[in-house]
This record gives sequence, structure tokens and C-alpha cells, in this order.
Amino acid sequence: MSYSYELIAPLMFSTMMVLLLTGQRVFGAIGFTAIAFALVLWGTGAAEMPFNAAFSLLNWYPMVTLPLFIFMGYMLSESGIANDLYRMFHVWSGRLRGGLAIGTIGLMVLISAMNGLSVAGMAIGATIALPEMLRRGYDKVMITGVVQAGSSLGILIPPSVVLVLYGLIARQPVGELWLAGILPGLMMAAMFIAYIAIRCALQPNLGPPLPPEERDVPFREKLALLRAGILPLVIFGLIMGLFLTGVSSLVESSAVGAVAATLAAALQGRLSFAVLERTVRQTLNISCMFLWIILAALCFGAVFDGLGAVKAVRTLFLDEMGLSPWEILILMQVTYIVMGMFLDDTAMLVIVAPLFVPLVIALGFDPIWYGVLYTITCQIAYLTPPFGYNLFLMRAMAPKEISLVDIYRSVIPFVAIMALALGLVTLFPEIALWLPNSVYGR
Repeated sequence: MSYSYELIAPLMFSTMMVLLLTGQRVFGAIGFTAIAFALVLWGTGAAEMPFNAAFSLLNWYPMVTLPLFIFMGYMLSESGIANDLYRMFHVWSGRLRGGLAIGTIGLMVLISAMNGLSVAGMAIGATIALPEMLRRGYDKVMITGVVQAGSSLGILIPPSVVLVLYGLIARQPVGELWLAGILPGLMMAAMFIAYIAIRCALQPNLGPPLPPEERDVPFREKLALLRAGILPLVIFGLIMGLFLTGVSSLVESSAVGAVAATLAAALQGRLSFAVLERTVRQTLNISCMFLWIILAALCFGAVFDGLGAVKAVRTLFLDEMGLSPWEILILMQVTYIVMGMFLDDTAMLVIVAPLFVPLVIALGFDPIWYGVLYTITCQIAYLTPPFGYNLFLMRAMAPKEISLVDIYRSVIPFVAIMALALGLVTLFPEIALWLPNSVYGR
């Protein structure tokens, strides 16, 4: 490889980052950079590269899973099933110190299993759980962090849309990625709950239990509320069970989830034209965004592969800088955290996946395990000041009494917990790989 080509790769990245900082749409910045460099490097014949990428995307049958899973999540959310879930946790955990905050983490886990997007968990937590906890005297800083950290679980616990995207872009099996995300996701949720319980035990004023008149609900009503929590778990179990047993493909399982969510809303008398319209509209918006970004990423990746950038970066890190594979891995994770201050998880993935995923495989690491590391690092980046994605979502949705300073302070302990979880999964890969290894015999 000539020296000039080693300069072209960083020039492509810097050009793209400048365009992103000007406020251009992510797919526009990525796609324009790829096409411009392709034309400069290879002439007018390279104009066919974006068209080839478009056709490969349209022929990519697993892409059908994205709109179907997104539809499922929004149908369960728009039909009000999420409200029932919070009421269930409200009653069952309210007698504990910090019980509503612990219940909110449980709510976020179930929302994650319903939706797979962090935005949905944030919206539900900020509009339903946060006002209820404030009204009952919970510490505003602690519970603001609870909602932000809990909502980040949506990109790790199946059916995580981010892991689906990682699997599609990195060409890794989505089923193994989903299984790899389950134990780390539940471990992180358990760590959040342990932190809340310990802190409220040491400082009872941070999370007082509900008064007796609110928590003394007839047992029959408690059982009725419990059924609200079972419904999304049944849908989740149906999807995973059919897929893992080989009865249905990934696409067929996503269709089962979408139909099951619609039937659940209908059986509860909550399926109306307004609910269906909002669900379809939001599904269309999110799906089109993902499709445009992936299309741009495929074009960018084609140019990058043509340059041989992966080999150049590997030579730079291993031979010229003398870094070990683990040092390179840590450097990549730090890069994600820095980028997460400015970009969302999808943009980060499509920007660096063409470079990092082949490099990870070349260094001898498991790409399934790395997908979990990437996702946890995205969760940390979401909460990292000054421009973490979830920080601004919370600022837009939080009540007036919660300031931006409160939002920044609230995430400090949860970022530390996430960093600890990332370290554990890094040091003990079996936390992520045990389940896919057991099911698929890897």
C-alpha cells in the first residue's frame, strides 16, 4: 500500500466528522463523503458504487426485521400496556425503600424486551415514572439517573434493534448477538438495583416507601396487575422460543412479534385507528432513518475496503506503534465514548464498523463478544457529558424542577456502574458468550 492511501483513510474520517459537526444529517454526511472520495480516487466509474450498495440493501432480506420489531415495540407502547407495567411495579415494590426506583429499573427491562430502543424507555420513564417518584418525595437527582440509565438497557436486551443493526452491518448472526446481550443486560440491571437498594438503605430520605393507603391493594387486584407484566414476557418468549428452536427464521419471528403485539392490544380493547396510525407513522419514520443510514454506511464501507484501510490501520497499530491487541481494543472503546458525546449509537456503528469489525476479527477477538462490548460502550457514551444522547433527551422531557446540572450529576454513579460492567464483560467474555455457546454449540 502506498503512503498516500494511508493518508486518505483518516482524511475520509475527518471530512465526514466536519460535515457532521455542521449539522448535516448523518446519512448525508456519510454518503456524500463516500461518493466524493470514490469519484476522486477512481473516476466516474465509481458512480455505480452507491447504486450497487442500494441494490444490495434492497436484496438484504433480514432488513425486514427492523420495521417489524419497531412496529411491535410502538404498538405495545402506544396501546398503553407500558402504563399497566408501571402500575404493576408501583404496587408490588412500593413498600420497599427506593421501591419505585427499583420498580422503574424492572419497568425498563420489560420495555427493552418490548421495544429494543432506548428512546422508548426514556419517554415512558420520563413521562410516567419520574413525575410519580417526584410526587412521593424521591430524590430528584437519583431518580433522574435511574430513568436515564434504565432506558439505556433497551439497546442491549433482546430484541435490541442496535444488535440487529450490528449483526447486519458486521455480518454476524443476530440470534447469537441477542443471546450474548441477555446476561450482561440483566447483570447491569441487577447492579443498578443493588446500588439503589444500598443507597436508600443508607439514606432513607432518598427513596421513602409508599404510604400504607397506597400499597395496601387487595391481593386480587395485585394478581390482575401482575398479568400486565406477563403479557410482554409471553410475546418475548414466543419470539425467542420460535427463533432459537428453529421453528421460524429471524424475519418470521419478527412478524410473529408484530402480530402478537397487535392482537394483545386488540384483546385488551385498546386497538383503535389512532393507535394504529401513530404506531405506523413512528415505525415508518424510524425505519426510513435506519435504511438511509445503512445505505450510506454500505457505500462508505465499499470505498474503505477498496482503500485497504483495515490493513493500513492494523499495520499502524501493531507494527509501527507496537500496541498489543488488548491495547488496540481499549483504544477503540475510548473512541466510541468520545464519539458518543456527539452522535447516537447508529451513527457511531455505521461510521466505524467498516474499520473496527474487520480489525477485531483480524486481532483474534470474537465479533459476537465485541458486539456486546460495543453496545455497553454506547450505553456509557449515551450518559457521558457534555453531549451524551440521553442527557439531552432527558432535558427535553424532564419536569421544570430538574435542571441540566441535576441531569449531569445524576448519571455519575450509573456511568461508574456501567464502566464496571464493561470491565467485567471484557475480563470474563463468558458472561456474554456462555449463552450463545450453549445454544448454538459454538
